[in-house]
Amino acid sequence: MYETRSGRGGPGGGSRVRLAPWAEGDLDLLRQANAPELMTHLGGPETEERLRERHARYVALSDTGPGRMLSVSLPTGEPAGVVGYWEREWRGEVVWETGWTVLPAFQGRGIATAAALAVAALAAAEGTHRYLHAYPSTANLASNATCRKAGFTLLGPCDLEYPPGHPVRCNDWRRTLAAG
Repeated sequence: MYETRSGRGGPGGGSRVRLAPWAEGDLDLLRQANAPELMTHLGGPETEERLRERHARYVALSDTGPGRMLSVSLPTGEPAGVVGYWEREWRGEVVWETGWTVLPAFQGRGIATAAALAVAALAAAEGTHRYLHAYPSTANLASNATCRKAGFTLLGPCDLEYPPGHPVRCNDWRRTLAAG
């Protein structure tokens, strides 16, 4: 379990979140994160079969790496979202990529920023890659703001596919994890 506090937020100095490795019991959280309003920028909600496949990939990644998928919860234990990081080849080098989802009831509280900061710290601790990238859709204002608040630098727009076959115009945000 990893607990962190963002530098922003309300009284008390920011949002606190707990991250835990993705586990078999997190399938319902993934179902909640599959809500239409949360999947707008990701090609729309997935079928139950695809959710189960993604859940199995998340469990495997958390068990064997490289990278991790994690559930995000409040200090009370209430599930609030999903965050993770994984390897991707990007412009001739291997980097970490990150992404997150915060359930609607918990949005606007700094939870995404706290989770992004926590996952950056975990990725940096691995000492494997120099950079952590995030690729939110250019239309996803909330995730772009999270990148800025979490210390990522905007490198500019790029074109990706997510899911495969679904083109998305994204922003390439990068956070340096280690020198050299």
